Amino acid sequence: MSDLRAELHEEIDRMAKADLAGLKEFLSTYPDELGAVVRRAPYDDEPVTEEDIAAMDEALEWLEQNGGRGIPHDEVMREHGLK
Repeated sequence: MSDLRAELHEEIDRMAKADLAGLKEFLSTYPDELGAVVRRAPYDDEPVTEEDIAAMDEALEWLEQNGGRGIPHDEVMREHGLK
């Protein structure tokens, strides 16, 4: 571990619990590669169609009928012969 990293860990260890929540919130705003890509992506100005709305309603209804849970990834992989 680098000296700077060790110093930061020591500083965090000395922080009050209330300050840790603020630090966590601050760190969540730290730019990450995926976040940067998302922020640079063009605005999606494509209108939502009636077909889109119907598909979303159907998906929400399916989720409601299935206890609010989706299909596990492994199950989808098996269903499509990918596992």
